[in-house]
Formats: sequence, structure tokens, C-alpha cells
Amino acid sequence: MKKIMVLAAAAALTAGVSALAANPFSDVSTDDWAYQAVSDLSDQGVVEGYPDGTFKGERNITRFELAQIIARLMAKEDQLNAEQRATLDKLAGEYADELSNLGVRVSNLEKKAGNLYWSGDAKMWYINNSKETRADTWKGRMRIKVKGQVNDSTYVQGRIKNQMDFKGDDTSKTVMDWLYVNHTFGDANVTLGRMPVTIYDGFMFDATLKGAKLAYGRNAFDASVSFGRLMNNGWLYDSSTFDTFLAEAGYDFGAAKLRAAYVKLPGDKGKETAHFDNMWSTHLSIPVDNFQIFGEYWDSNAKKADKSWQAGLGYSNFSMKKPGSFDLNVAYNKVGYNANLDGTTYDTGEIWNGIAKDKTLTYWSVFGDVALMKNVSLHGEYAFDLDNQKDGFDDKAWTLALNYKY
Repeated sequence: MKKIMVLAAAAALTAGVSALAANPFSDVSTDDWAYQAVSDLSDQGVVEGYPDGTFKGERNITRFELAQIIARLMAKEDQLNAEQRATLDKLAGEYADELSNLGVRVSNLEKKAGNLYWSGDAKMWYINNSKETRADTWKGRMRIKVKGQVNDSTYVQGRIKNQMDFKGDDTSKTVMDWLYVNHTFGDANVTLGRMPVTIYDGFMFDATLKGAKLAYGRNAFDASVSFGRLMNNGWLYDSSTFDTFLAEAGYDFGAAKLRAAYVKLPGDKGKETAHFDNMWSTHLSIPVDNFQIFGEYWDSNAKKADKSWQAGLGYSNFSMKKPGSFDLNVAYNKVGYNANLDGTTYDTGEIWNGIAKDKTLTYWSVFGDVALMKNVSLHGEYAFDLDNQKDGFDDKAWTLALNYKY
């Protein structure tokens, strides 16, 4: 949905809260049909523009941007009538995850379950492995998250996870892989414990860090630094035995989004698989309506051809709450030998381990999602034309996954 349409609706929700406001944005003229709505919300502090003084109302609004607007409306809840508060409560429930990431307390939801908020997801997926001698994989996973609100600025969160291989060993174990506390101080927050960390995007990897994280976010800018040890992670060799430092920052310029990350991990230099102690990456995405041009570059001081990059084009109107919505992406990838990316979101089966020694793997990938029904989606990945694979590895691999959110 266009940003200016959302703001017009938000202005209707807060009708009567403020008086006449001056024009705050250079690209919203007094003749514009939404001029008064945008001006009123700016005067109330509900919306903010870009550093160049523009509003960019024709851009599609993201869920995160809308969550920011909802959070600011929640701060004015005592000025709303009963009907307006009911509408705001519905919006807060719909965007509870995004509000949680902003450190915003959704009190009406908490009251329904004491002081706890429960959510979770489940996944069943099939992997057609790229290694010719390895059987295909069929896995299942369930995760349950619980968040306890301690006070207005502090919450504790945990996640319980169980994963099993349906074709292999039928035993499985349930663990609490997250357990951390988060303290918010204005625009900054500190997280302590065993927490999720994500380096964004493209070859993105998800891991669990046992340590501490300091994050800051305001308007279009965010940044974080983390220190600890990566746990249960196949991304780098034996990473759980070495201290890790991670730093990440991003800025939304409106016409483009830029992110950069740095990872410092000494590793065991006596092992053939870990001859580097730092890595950095940068990611650029350029949105054009529902389309996106994206690119990513990774580099490290590994011995061999360690540089990796990806460039692609995508389309998305995907939301798990909206059946029939989908996203579809195509990318060209170049991955260097020793650039072990096993912990990435890609799940097409031993591609990285199949890179021929001292070679660079090049291939095409197609990946996307479709919402089959509310909170149920199908995810697919297909990697093909894999060049410089080792003997015994195929030139293609694919996976399908059913995802459930509750």
C-alpha cells in the first residue's frame, strides 16, 4: 500500500487530536488531497520525513514503517475515543512482532495472557541434496517463543525448539536455544544472554550468540555491536570455542537501503578449514514499487578464493496473513572456496561443501514464497548450473518447505 494512503487512514484515526499544522515536507503541496492528514500527523510527531526534507508518499510502506507509526499512535492512546482505541488495538495485535522488535509494549495483548505473550512457528521441508551419494533429506521443526514483560523498558524472552529427521534417526531432543533479557533506554537497547543474531541479507546467516548486544535505532538509521560465542552454528569452523565480535549498521535512503556488517572470529588457524579471522559484507537493495534490485558482497582474509557476491532481481507482495500473496527472486551467485556459508538461509543441500579445491563456485538460484492460506506458506529454492563442483556433486539442487506461524 502507498505510504500516503496509510497516513490518510492514520489521520482519520486521530481526528480531533491536533489543530492546524504547517507544511513540513517539500514534496507535499497544499493542493495535495492528503496534505492536511500528513501535516497533522507530522505536527503530532507520528510521522517523520527523510533527511532531505521530503515525505516520499508514493513509496510502498513497509511493515516496519507502519509499526513505527502504530507505536507513536499508542503513545497518544489516552487522547483517543473508545472506537479509535479499539481500532488501534487491532493494529497493535496485527503488528505485534514488529512492535516487539521496536521494544514497544503491547499491553492489551499482555493482559489476555497475564504478563506473557506466546508465539511460534513450524516447518516441514524436503531437500534434494547436491551430493550424488547422499540421500535426500526430509526434516521437521517446531519452535515456541515466550516473552515476559518485566516492566515498561525490560522484557525476558525464550524459545523452545525441537527438530527431527523423518528419514533418519527417529530420536529428537527439545532445547531452549534462546534465553535473554532486553533493556530499553530511549533509542538504544541492551540484550544479555543467549540470543539470536542475524547478518543481513542475501547470503544471510542466522545463529545463536551467547553474550551481549548493544543496539541503537532512530528514524532511518540502526546499528548494533555484539560480543560472545556463536552456538550450534555450522557457518564457521568450531566457532563455539572462540570469542566473536559482530558489528552491523544500516541506513534507509528512501531510494535505496544499505547495510554493512563485520565479523571478528579468531578461529583455529591450525585447521585447514579456518584460515581467517575476520569477514565483512555489504548489502544494497533498491526498491521500485513491489520490485527490488539487490546485491551483496562478502570478503575475508581466508587463504584461498574467499570472496563471494550475489546480484539479483525480486518481486514481492508477500504476507503470510494474505493468501495468494507471493515473492519471487532470481540471482546470480559467485562463492569462493573456503567461504563456508553453511549457516545461511539457503537450504539446497551441501552446495558450499561441494566447491572444488581452490575454485570459485558460480551458479544461478531462484527462490520464493507463496501464502497458501492465512499463516501457512510454501517456500522453494532451486540452484542450477553449478560450475566447479567437486566430483560426486550434482550441478543442481532444490528444496521445498511448508511453513506455519501461530
